[in-house]
Amino acid sequence: MSAPKITELGTQPVRGLLLKYALPGIIAMTASSLYNMVDSIFIGHGVGAMALSGLTIAKPFMDICAAFGSLVGVGASSLVAIKLGEKDYRSANDVLANVILLNVLLSALVMAVGLYWLDPILYAFGASDVTIVYARDYMEIILWGNILTHIYYGLNSMLRSIGHPKVAMYSTIVAVVANIILDPIFIFVMDMGVRGAALATMLSQVIAVIGQMVIFLNPKEVIYFHRGIWRLKRDITMRALGIGMAPFLMHMAACFVVIVLNNQLKRYGGDMAIATFGITNRFMFFFAMIVMGLNQGMQPIVGYNFGAKLYPRMVRTLKLTIMCATCVMGVLWLFGLIWPEGFIRLFTHDEVLVVQSVVPARVMLCTMVMVGFPMVVGNFYTSIGMSNKAIFLSLTRQVLLLIPCILLLPLLFQKIGITPIWGVWWSLPICDAMAAFIAAVVVNRDMRKFWLKG
Repeated sequence: MSAPKITELGTQPVRGLLLKYALPGIIAMTASSLYNMVDSIFIGHGVGAMALSGLTIAKPFMDICAAFGSLVGVGASSLVAIKLGEKDYRSANDVLANVILLNVLLSALVMAVGLYWLDPILYAFGASDVTIVYARDYMEIILWGNILTHIYYGLNSMLRSIGHPKVAMYSTIVAVVANIILDPIFIFVMDMGVRGAALATMLSQVIAVIGQMVIFLNPKEVIYFHRGIWRLKRDITMRALGIGMAPFLMHMAACFVVIVLNNQLKRYGGDMAIATFGITNRFMFFFAMIVMGLNQGMQPIVGYNFGAKLYPRMVRTLKLTIMCATCVMGVLWLFGLIWPEGFIRLFTHDEVLVVQSVVPARVMLCTMVMVGFPMVVGNFYTSIGMSNKAIFLSLTRQVLLLIPCILLLPLLFQKIGITPIWGVWWSLPICDAMAAFIAAVVVNRDMRKFWLKG
């Protein structure tokens, strides 16, 4: 997108802009969430309940890999939006090259460490002697393709920041469609099991990255690959990493929470309880990705208007995004209340697992209508470079609230004569409600200040 075109972020009506930028993001993130859902569905039906449990064990490891990707990708894309708002196109171009270089360095480090200590890590994440076989087979291939994954997500974030939300959407859809086609071929036809699911994911991202590279090789774009930019710049690196530290710590905290949660589920409910959480979490993830799509649409708009000091437009964008996110998570809440068995059967035909999962799913989803609000608020602070507040909100929910609840509520329930596994299930909705209240207190004060500045 040309430099004059990008100024629409500061001039066009907010409602239309959010629709224009968020709709491709929603489609892209919804499609992206199908990566995990499709793998889980094919593995659950094609390999079995224990393989599904093994995939749940592997997920926090995958999230750690994603955390390092977000450290670079989200930070750099937010920085690009701010630089474009300031009309500093040269610095925005330098950020693009730093995205590639930093992603290669960090992803190679994660891959090396992960492959060397794979089994000890998976056991620490809650694997048993039964489920570690499946988790190991999946993660070995995912780790070998980690560099490619980081570049894929990093460039998609950059596409949205330079005014190409539809191209980012198409890139994701192409990858997902390829994954859906390859999954049954590798899992059923070639009988590769969970390794086939992981290989399908990696090959689908190869196709997407090729398409992304074509865009960034075009000199007509406001930022593009060319000679003279291929070196790390300390100021850009530090600022991008500083902004990206918020989503990085959010991802890491979420991973640590899932590790603690998996171990508590294993302790009080066994491998089947982990499978129950895995199914519900993947369905929740689908709706959370819709909210993330809204956040992606919001990010360049609020970043640009913050850089251009157009604060009322920034505030209006935030409020509209919060309203949309609350509606989305309200649908998930209704689904969990009325028909949880429907989405559970989507992942498994194991009747024992289906029956065991219905009530815990209702419990975990009972406060979902509140979850979209803190998700949007945290992303808002990241988008305008106030990563310290985004970090505070995330760590408060994940570390200060959720982990103590996961550890202590089962003991409390046991003391009053209730099966302790219910303490694990109830810790999630209780902390979601508390996190929403804290986010409301923090953002309400700042929004008044920004409105007065405008």
